[in-house]
Amino acid sequence: MPETSFPNRTPGRAPAASPVLALLLAGAALAGCSGGDFGRTRSDFLNDDMHRWIGGEATSSVGLQASQFQLTDNERLLRDLAYPLIEPPHSRPAWKSVFGDYTSLASPWRQQVVFDRSAYGRTLIDEPHRSYASRYSQLIEDVRDDITRFEPFYADAVKVIDLDKKRNAALAHISELSPRERSDAVARMQENSLIVQWVQQCLERRVSSYRWALERLVLQTPDNMAADADRLIGELAAQTANPPVAARPVIEQPLTTRG
Repeated sequence: MPETSFPNRTPGRAPAASPVLALLLAGAALAGCSGGDFGRTRSDFLNDDMHRWIGGEATSSVGLQASQFQLTDNERLLRDLAYPLIEPPHSRPAWKSVFGDYTSLASPWRQQVVFDRSAYGRTLIDEPHRSYASRYSQLIEDVRDDITRFEPFYADAVKVIDLDKKRNAALAHISELSPRERSDAVARMQENSLIVQWVQQCLERRVSSYRWALERLVLQTPDNMAADADRLIGELAAQTANPPVAARPVIEQPLTTRG
């Protein structure tokens, strides 16, 4: 078998790494910092039940116990779809968003602070932008993202709440139902209801925040893009005012605003 030749190669020296390979190796090294200085999502968060805490946070914040039942596929999806709607929009610096910074959030029933509807707008206006038009673009993108998320969340919420109604009706007919089983079933129904309420409250607050931000943008830097933003905010407000499913209130939480 003829010997394969390697032209332009000095005997005894390994070939130099290509720039592409060097970049790949550097990327792999940075990936090893996950959960470290770069603020990436910790590996222990990345699992199928990474948003299970939402139900536990909601119930514990009103003095209720979390259910020990496993999550159904629909219940897991409900929590996954809820997280981006309860996380304040534009709440992190852009570089942290790129690296997937992830934090658990306190439910609105635990928080005793007054809702500041100007916080989103002040962040949007104060952060450096190339031009004022990019601020309008960011506002439009944030509102459009919420509109896009609205239907999938509530489509799943309808399924979860409907199945919970069937679960509740079945409690009276299940043989040898233990107190622990009943307690966990009731707790899970409360969890699901609270999550839907949590999202509803956050959407109401977002609409209020978006309107404050648009008013200040029009005041400071009027532009025809304001009409598109206003139309989208109105669409989100109409959806929020008429959700496909209304979970039974556990604790009334009036929309108190500041600013």
